[in-house]
Amino acid sequence: MARALVLLSVVLVSLLVNQGTASENQRLFNNAVIRVQHLHQLAAKMINDFEDNLLPEERRQLSKIFPLSFCNSDSIEAPTGKDETQKSSMLKLLRISFRLIESWEFPSQTLSGAISNSLTVGNPNQITEKLADLKVGISVLIKGCLDGQPNMDDNESLPLPFEDFYLTMGESSLRESFRLLACFKKDMHKVETYLRVANCRRSLDSNCTL
Repeated sequence: MARALVLLSVVLVSLLVNQGTASENQRLFNNAVIRVQHLHQLAAKMINDFEDNLLPEERRQLSKIFPLSFCNSDSIEAPTGKDETQKSSMLKLLRISFRLIESWEFPSQTLSGAISNSLTVGNPNQITEKLADLKVGISVLIKGCLDGQPNMDDNESLPLPFEDFYLTMGESSLRESFRLLACFKKDMHKVETYLRVANCRRSLDSNCTL
């Protein structure tokens, strides 16, 4: 009888621990999604304000440039469409999100050069801090997925793209600034999408539509 009670107590404690871990993971996921949503919205406002301050001819020229341009993150292997994203595992999406955020650690510090004093956006230093916080959060989520297993991500051994990528394109200041802001918005949209799908992967619902 005593042994049965001990076993029952162990089972109950185990269930409570598992529920607590699941609840904490959900909180971390929700927090990460909220953080990247804010960054994506901020990126959209930054580029919209930038475009509002352009002359009509400048706006027409730049609208033709970006679709043919490259971003710092293009060297990071990532899903190329909705179908591939939906088929990707939670761990893969988290790892890609981590790399995308990591690729902006240095470029985000140059956002001040792309933002005119007339624009009502946050301090670029705060953007760098928000990216760093999000990177830490995603790292914790990755460790939770690995559950003590070694991280075998091949991409971790690859060097990051050049930190001054956006400053070495030989472009005019206007084009350089536009590329920086457009790529930032593009990458934050990617991370938001990946984290949303990864969060869905935690549930029993396999239909994680975008």
